[in-house]
Amino acid sequence: MKKIFILLLTLTSGLLFAQNNTNSPYTRYGFGDINNTNAGQLKAMGGVFTAVRTPYAINSGNPASYTAVDSLTFMFDIGAAMQVTYLSTEMAKTNKVNGNLDYITLLFPIGRYVAFSAGLTPYSSVGYDYQMRDSIIQPGNTSATCYTQSFEGKGGINQVYVGVAGEIVKHLSIGANVYYMWGDITHNRTLKFDNSSYYTSNLNTKFHISDVRFRFGLQGYHTFKQRHTLTIGLAYEFKSDISGKVSRIEATTADTIPTSTGDFDYPALYSVGVAYEFDKRLLVTADFTLHQWDKAKYYNRTDSLQNVERYSIGINYRHNPMSKRYIDRMQWRLGAYMQNNYIKLDDASNFGITFGIGLPLRNSNSMINLTAEWNRRGDKFRLQEDNFKFTLNANFAEHWFFKRKI
Repeated sequence: MKKIFILLLTLTSGLLFAQNNTNSPYTRYGFGDINNTNAGQLKAMGGVFTAVRTPYAINSGNPASYTAVDSLTFMFDIGAAMQVTYLSTEMAKTNKVNGNLDYITLLFPIGRYVAFSAGLTPYSSVGYDYQMRDSIIQPGNTSATCYTQSFEGKGGINQVYVGVAGEIVKHLSIGANVYYMWGDITHNRTLKFDNSSYYTSNLNTKFHISDVRFRFGLQGYHTFKQRHTLTIGLAYEFKSDISGKVSRIEATTADTIPTSTGDFDYPALYSVGVAYEFDKRLLVTADFTLHQWDKAKYYNRTDSLQNVERYSIGINYRHNPMSKRYIDRMQWRLGAYMQNNYIKLDDASNFGITFGIGLPLRNSNSMINLTAEWNRRGDKFRLQEDNFKFTLNANFAEHWFFKRKI
């Protein structure tokens, strides 16, 4: 109990550091970047989650996977990430670096066929600060008036979840997560003319979100000839309203005007995946995930958002899990994904490649995982964004419920 208390205390203190920062002008729109909340092992496999069923990782993306944990094992996973962002257009280039705690999760069995999980993960991140110069020609004037627009935003939405899964019949597991969402997002836009006779305008938008949402999962699995395992997974979230406070205030040097707020929604989610494992050495899996943003309200409207279709594929390989040679027990991971942006922006599709290594600890099922990810969004004609993200996570899997006999 003392160890469990220490881990729960660590989980609670992690609330102060859970925001995963970003530096991207694309986060000016919507709720920012919707984060990949998977464990480091799954991020290294292209972010797959729907059909992944393993006792070596906490797969919170599909709660049905929790029953894969060994009946005597307590798992605790903590990850940190660093991201280098390169922004480029035809006219200029720049780069940004940021990093923070990525996630904290835990998992343990509460019976032979039931398992429980809890954790803290980021839902979305907002971070940008840039300026644009332009000019206009007023009617009746022959000379142009120059002005500067400044855009700044920060914040994000965090989520803490608890989930439970059960093996209702042999080879079939179901599970559910309940998430508590909270966070603050601030957007600020300033318009300033070089000619002091024009008014300076400032638009400030603040979101404060506090809400609950649910996710359900199902996995069917079967082993053939003791060496071949096939798993089919499904995950689902229904559309739900976002509760919170939203305020927009537009101010000029002449006046201050409060503007209307509006209603917002979380989108419905559908995900299907398939995984094949050979002899506990090779795992190949693929996902298709649909976020129905086009039916989600944003400022009372549904025409500014579009559906997100994500295709992911991943591979995990280890030469021999029972070998005495350390390199044979190491895990090697590779993945790729492709998806579009949920905001209606031209050429904002996202493509990424991932790679990772799992380093097992001696005489233990625990593992240190290193993940590298590259993704590109946009192009140089508008704005090209190249992200290099590095994740380090430690997954501790210990037999805490084992009773030794003398």
